Amino acid sequence: MLNSAKHTFFIVTDDAKAFLKKVIKSVPLIEAAGGLVKNKKGEFLFIYRNDKWDLPKGKLEKGETVRMGAVREVEEECGIAVDKSGAKICKTYHAYVIKGQVVIKKSHWYKMRYKGKGKLVPQLEEGITEARWFDKKDTAEILKNTFPSIVEVMIVTKLITNSQEPLLG
Repeated sequence: MLNSAKHTFFIVTDDAKAFLKKVIKSVPLIEAAGGLVKNKKGEFLFIYRNDKWDLPKGKLEKGETVRMGAVREVEEECGIAVDKSGAKICKTYHAYVIKGQVVIKKSHWYKMRYKGKGKLVPQLEEGITEARWFDKKDTAEILKNTFPSIVEVMIVTKLITNSQEPLLG
């Protein structure tokens, strides 16, 4: 993976849970949380960070619960106040290289609601250049340029269907 840090790749295995347990024991695990935020118009909040569409999320701080961290990260990264943190969606895992070391990020995802009218303010110091509401019918733009873990959240929440999932080659 260190030699392929700029590329996305998949590992095919018969027992994903056993493989993941083995990997997590061998590299640092970073706990993170975030949300799929829906506004009163039925639109969904996405951010543009490091040249990819993403969902707001970030590392948990010491002493905070996963749900508290998810809400805090959404609020910090988008400049809004979350009205309600709802059901847990899923957990996703992805690996990346930081400072020459492979790490695994475990992200906990929650459904969230926003009823306000405030302007979105992307957190520039986190590399977020845009925060934007998307109607469900306009998610094709996101699918062209996002991460597999974000696609997974979109499938689990039925924001998209498996047939809309991009072919990753």
